[in-house]
Amino acid sequence: MIDTTLCHIYRDGRWLMMHRNKKEADLNEGKWIAPGGKSLPGETPEQCARREVLEETGLVPGEMRCLGVVHFRSDTWEDEEMYIFVCSDFTGEVVKDCPEGELAWIEEEKVMDLPMWEGDRLFIPDVLAGRDGIDLTVVYEGDRLASWSSGR
Repeated sequence: MIDTTLCHIYRDGRWLMMHRNKKEADLNEGKWIAPGGKSLPGETPEQCARREVLEETGLVPGEMRCLGVVHFRSDTWEDEEMYIFVCSDFTGEVVKDCPEGELAWIEEEKVMDLPMWEGDRLFIPDVLAGRDGIDLTVVYEGDRLASWSSGR
């Protein structure tokens, strides 16, 4: 089991999203996701989210809020506990060339139109609304969402 984070960054009605289109053998290839990644040994979810945001975007998060956890189960990939954060308090400028993919500020009403994982469509509305208490289990067979359940 691995721990990962996603940090959904927003300002002025727009969300910073990453189109995963640069990294070789990327399981997220072609999808739009928030900045984030795997926790390092001894790292808390918040420390991981802060580090990943800085590495991928060049932004330094200020106050962040954890909205909950998505439990990924898969017959293909390692099981994952993904902590979901939101942040509108940050400093710095978005990097021009992220090695993971192209970063873009997306208008809130267009976020759900982006190509993304089926399971992401289940929790992104809560993220956009700033609702905490996310406790979602998604089960994938290959890259198809086979089932899901919510602890809410």
